Amino acid sequence: MMSYQSVLVAVDLSNESARIIERALELAGGDVGRIYLAHVVEPVAAAYPIDAYAINMTKLQEEAMAIASQRLAGIADKHGVPADRQLVLAGAAATEIRSKAEEIDADLIVIGSHGTSGWKLLLGSTANKVLHGACCDIMTVRVGD
Repeated sequence: MMSYQSVLVAVDLSNESARIIERALELAGGDVGRIYLAHVVEPVAAAYPIDAYAINMTKLQEEAMAIASQRLAGIADKHGVPADRQLVLAGAAATEIRSKAEEIDADLIVIGSHGTSGWKLLLGSTANKVLHGACCDIMTVRVGD
């Protein structure tokens, strides 16, 4: 099996993240120095109605990023991924994942997928959106049901 040199592992910080990271490590020949873990925090403003002017969106976004960083660090520590390979990004998940993969010259993106049936198919999935326009191979790891 081919061993990838630079693998971007997109995780949602759920319990299923470990399974995705383990699969990525297999594809990287077991070398933790070949992987980057990434989590994307969607803009907080998108979750609030437009008339939520009294809320400090910047502070909420900063808090969301800090919480995501702590959770990602906890997951990364269990797999020996160093801090300089833990990425917390802000924006639209698929766009940020593709952009970061190009930036680090990744030859593989590993991401979880919940399948393509029912309402998930109609709404589209992050994994499907990452696939379109990606600069490298994509591996989806089936998680959940």
